[in-house]
Formats: sequence, structure tokens, C-alpha cells
Amino acid sequence: MLIRFWRDVRAATAIEYCFLACLVSIGIVAAARSIGTRLVVGYYGQAADGLR
Repeated sequence: MLIRFWRDVRAATAIEYCFLACLVSIGIVAAARSIGTRLVVGYYGQAADGLR
């Protein structure tokens, strides 16, 4: 039974797609955070400097 379990590759494709989706989502979140930080510093930084 254990040998049949190790040889079974039916779910391997689903796991691979899940892994790829996780990597893509991590990349999207990292890019969004980077862009968001730049926007906050660019816009709110200038506004804060104008208030001083």
C-alpha cells in the first residue's frame, strides 16, 4: 500500500499548480508593497514637508 502511494502521481500536477500560484502571489504582494511604499513616500512625504 505504501509503495502504491509513492508511485501515485495523479495529484502531483495539482500540487505543482498550487506551488506556482503561491510563488506568483508572493511576487504580486511584494511588488504591490514596493509600489505602495514608493507612492506613500512620494505623495505623503511632499504633503508633510509642505505642512512644516
